[in-house]
Amino acid sequence: MDSSPFDLNNKAGNSSALASGKVTDSASSKESSITFESVLESATESESDSVPSSARESLEQKQYEIPPKHGLAQLLKNGRDNSKQNQESPSSINSAPAGDEENNEQRSNQQSVQHLTQEIKPQEKNSNPVITLAKRPKNIEETGLSEQLLLQLLIKHMLVAHVASVRQLAEKMALSGGIIQSLLDHAKTLNWLENRQSGKNGQMRYALSMLGAAEAEKAFNQSGYLGVAPVPLQQYSDICCQQTSRNIVVEKELLQQRFSKLMFSEELIATIGPALNSSKPILIYGAPGVGKSYLCRHLNLLFGDDVLIPSAIEINNIIIQVYDPQLHVLSTNEQQLDDNAAQLVTLAQGYDPRWHLCQRPLLVTGGELTAAMLEVNFDATNRTYKAPLQLKANNGILLLDDLGRQKISPVELFNRWIIPLEERRDFLSLPNGLHFEIPFELILLFSTNLAPQELVDDAFLRRLGYKIKFEALSLELYQQLWFKTCQEYQLQCELDIFNYLIEQRHYIDQKDFLPCLPRDLLSIVSDQIKFNQSAPVVTQALICFAWQHYFVHASDSKPSERQTPEQQSSASQSQYNDSNQTKPN
Repeated sequence: MDSSPFDLNNKAGNSSALASGKVTDSASSKESSITFESVLESATESESDSVPSSARESLEQKQYEIPPKHGLAQLLKNGRDNSKQNQESPSSINSAPAGDEENNEQRSNQQSVQHLTQEIKPQEKNSNPVITLAKRPKNIEETGLSEQLLLQLLIKHMLVAHVASVRQLAEKMALSGGIIQSLLDHAKTLNWLENRQSGKNGQMRYALSMLGAAEAEKAFNQSGYLGVAPVPLQQYSDICCQQTSRNIVVEKELLQQRFSKLMFSEELIATIGPALNSSKPILIYGAPGVGKSYLCRHLNLLFGDDVLIPSAIEINNIIIQVYDPQLHVLSTNEQQLDDNAAQLVTLAQGYDPRWHLCQRPLLVTGGELTAAMLEVNFDATNRTYKAPLQLKANNGILLLDDLGRQKISPVELFNRWIIPLEERRDFLSLPNGLHFEIPFELILLFSTNLAPQELVDDAFLRRLGYKIKFEALSLELYQQLWFKTCQEYQLQCELDIFNYLIEQRHYIDQKDFLPCLPRDLLSIVSDQIKFNQSAPVVTQALICFAWQHYFVHASDSKPSERQTPEQQSSASQSQYNDSNQTKPN
């Protein structure tokens, strides 16, 4: 029995089979590839009508994972059903002789050229310098991937789609039509493909033979990844280092401009700015509610630029998924949308569609953090590899909130990241024992409500370049924040009501002016107004009600002695009047 070219135990057979396929198919592949490139470069609106524009625009947001609850048989059945619905005429296997088969393909390509006669309007040069880092590959060699890996990914897509054209495969793998055609020609020499009747637009369509379907199932058993082609690790490392946020200098004017709507003291702003220019991590500590997490979640406002995030990376023919739609936010740059319209047609314009143009990532993790989340995760159900947190947060910000409350201790956490913190590189390993290195180009922030000395010793604190303490607001900033929050909730509040809040609530109960209090208290006030259908005006009674139900008091009164909000307001008003009468003139 012949060995499969994808049999990992038959390395010699793999190389010889691939080599023989290249030799025997060199002439036909070259001719076919040139013909298809000419078809793609002279595309018209009739050709684009065959593929909905929404599908092209959403190419970079698609996820091609196999649902864990569906088996391979269900995927094949769905693919066959979809192919029957989209098929213009009944599919039939081309049983003509070899010579007629080549003539049919050539005639089909000529028909495509006749349909694609209009020239594409050249794309304007993108002003974003980041997208020039990843140029479109024009051949298999420029992808940085092995032909074996691309063939495996190709036949897996065809196994699910059942019948596919070059255009459809190019979109699913984010590669040019010329590269797809070369892979199809190679698959033909291995007897993995069958020609199907051309569609209405004249494009050739292909399906897997029985041998090809068996090879695709073997490929699925090795790896369940089903998406766009990955990028090699070396290319990812190079681009990641070139678009690091360390190249952006945070200036005082920029910081004040971006944080103008945030209520923080000048002293705190003057400390945060230099810390962001440092290459060392930052520890932020203070009492709960002083705005530590709030500030960290707005640090991305300082950069305001976009970065390239790969869909997946490849290490020794193993694919690790990096792009996470729940974490990475696609750029709103209109140039990206314009570029997507012809991303598979004009190879000289735009960036490699295997990358996503996104905002700088901001990843926040808290008490749910475990040691396993910092390593490559293998999903045994889907047979896929997921990137660790620090890899997903590269070129952005990683915030570890509530330090000291994770399942992993602070000492274990710092021990894990001693080398990354100092050398800006991290070492990961795969379940098969393979070790590899990735860049550690991110801003690392630690936030805690505990005293830093209770978490780690001085040796670890020394590695945290900046230790910044957050404190309560001043009365002036607290007043500005209170009335600003009233506007957000569309509430009216008089200055006397605010003074009552300060003197009869904050001072008597000895509560600091925390930035979280205006939002939380006014939220309760707004809920009461909606429930009672009353006027949107903040009153003393509403303040008393919100204060009573927001704080947990150490000594609550007995149930029989509890007062209504009106009684509390009346008692507090009498105390307020008495205190004013006793004040000296």
